[in-house]
Amino acid sequence: MAPLLAVGALLATAIAVGIVALTGGLSYGVAGLTDPGDVTRYGIMVVRVGAHLSAAVCIGSLLLAAFLVPPQRSGTLDVDGYAGLRTAGTAAWVWFGFALASVFFTAADGAGRPVADVLDPVVLLNYVEAIEQPKAWLITAGIALLLALGCRLVLSWGWTATLFFVSVAGLLPIAATGHSASGGSHDIATDSLLYHLIAAALWVGGLIALLAHGRRRGAHLPLAASRFSTLALVCWLVLGLSGLVNALVRVAPGQLLTTDYGLVVLAKVVALAVLGVFGHQHRRRSVRELNDGEGGGTLVRLAAVEVLVMFVTFGLATALGRTPPPLEVAAQPSTTELLIGYDLDRALTPLGVFTEWRFNLVFGVAALVLAALYVAGVRRVRARGDAWPVGRSVAWLAGCATLLLATSSGLGRYAPGMFSIHMIVHMLLGMVVPVLLVLGGPVTLALRALPPAGRQRPPGPREWLLALVHSPLARFLTNPIVALVIFVGSFYGLYYSELFDSALNLHWAHLAMNAHFLLAGYVYFWPIIGIDPAPRSLPHLGKLGLLLASVPFHAFFGVILMNMQTVIGQDFYRAIDLPWVDDLLTDQQLGGGIAWASGELPVLVVMIALLVQWTRADDREARRRDRREDAGGDTELAAYNAMLRQLADQGRRRD
Repeated sequence: MAPLLAVGALLATAIAVGIVALTGGLSYGVAGLTDPGDVTRYGIMVVRVGAHLSAAVCIGSLLLAAFLVPPQRSGTLDVDGYAGLRTAGTAAWVWFGFALASVFFTAADGAGRPVADVLDPVVLLNYVEAIEQPKAWLITAGIALLLALGCRLVLSWGWTATLFFVSVAGLLPIAATGHSASGGSHDIATDSLLYHLIAAALWVGGLIALLAHGRRRGAHLPLAASRFSTLALVCWLVLGLSGLVNALVRVAPGQLLTTDYGLVVLAKVVALAVLGVFGHQHRRRSVRELNDGEGGGTLVRLAAVEVLVMFVTFGLATALGRTPPPLEVAAQPSTTELLIGYDLDRALTPLGVFTEWRFNLVFGVAALVLAALYVAGVRRVRARGDAWPVGRSVAWLAGCATLLLATSSGLGRYAPGMFSIHMIVHMLLGMVVPVLLVLGGPVTLALRALPPAGRQRPPGPREWLLALVHSPLARFLTNPIVALVIFVGSFYGLYYSELFDSALNLHWAHLAMNAHFLLAGYVYFWPIIGIDPAPRSLPHLGKLGLLLASVPFHAFFGVILMNMQTVIGQDFYRAIDLPWVDDLLTDQQLGGGIAWASGELPVLVVMIALLVQWTRADDREARRRDRREDAGGDTELAAYNAMLRQLADQGRRRD
């Protein structure tokens, strides 16, 4: 396996270096930089290929250990899972080394200086503080180091699954700060690159891990191949669509055949098409042979060829990242477009909320996918003859619609440029969407729709979901004190510190803020009114107390914001300088009023839902008591009367 990886890495590096050498690569003169020399120019591609390849191997090996092969019944990894975990640990060390080297090369490349000039720690630190990409690679190196240590310390399935999600998160800093994160439409380019990198790592890394598993003649190979085949098809579709979106942001269709950038894009499209067709055919044949008990010879042979084709695609992708887009597309954007990714031409009107759409590739797609999965689950449950309350479906779909409205309509479009609109989005994501989603009971629906694995079969999605709900992390987050602190503390910690100011001009920070608002609201309202049983069960009086505890903190936040005399994020909003925002302080005070007033209605809705649930719970308890009395009489009353008779008899005997 190691020779194949070495050959593939050399192939990908040679393709990247060759294309950049033929096309002229990154034009430092256009960027206003001096040429840093051949060592920096080509060395940065070597370390990037090494970093991306080792990251893919680490992620794929953890995917195999956590989800492609089953653990032991005790929850400890089996032999195959342990082998995947060890491979992931080794790959994480390599990832750490290449990511650390990328800090130096990226700093030198961004400064237009030879890499030898940034070996001095003081000089390097200055460049890391001034340039975003070296900082991102430093964060990635820290995540890789954490993974390398974690793979040596864990043996359970739960912690292995946790490490898998941490490894996927290790891709995010680079995606958020690459060349897609700058210039016009960088919001769309960054979001599409997030999908692209994650899908590529899962596909390439998963196939390498599956190939290694086959060469080891590991157990459960048919199961692993079948599961990966489904994942690979999804990854291929995501890769194609996200790559297309990302490319169209940088190059016009008419420039695909007339520019170096367009030709590299077309070459990558052809490679992905070949991979999709070839991979689908060979996995279908291999899975059929494995299910027939013919061994994994075909899988190993054809997977090796597919891996090499993937390395060609890796090389093309690396070269694409070093090839400048056409100058017609890469024209200098306006200040507003440079800061938020697009221009805001006119003031937002009530009608504009529904007409000024800019689809959010992260949360907009999430809203549509969550709605589709829920509808599919309801159809499956009802096709089986079981009932599912219409009210839950209405609540969930309304939550998805509100998520789409808050992030992709005129509200989502104008939120990065106006504090008052941002606060509307914050309130919707933090208080309205979570309330509607928890009332939809998604976990209960999933547990009814997903088939159980059975005692003699490996755990599947239903068992994974149950493990997540009962995990220590879920219990910690739904602790009443923790949930309250996260929900309330995020208001004060974000806006009354330097955090919000620092996050304003970073698209990934806006994504992180929106995700935090959603998750903080969900873990807070879940134990209070959630249909799904929470990891920590609270009495109804405790739920009411937890709800009322947040009300004064929320009101104080809005009042303080309305009375502040300093503008939060002043430098950013002044740089945008929207002509219809005459006074930034007035806009901020309007946002404070929105925060103060908008919290009342969601709390009222939650309180009504809680009281209804409380009443229904009392009614159910009363009906259960009536059924017990009808079946065997009132045993408690009979026992009490028997005790009184016994006491009376004892009194008469003493007399």
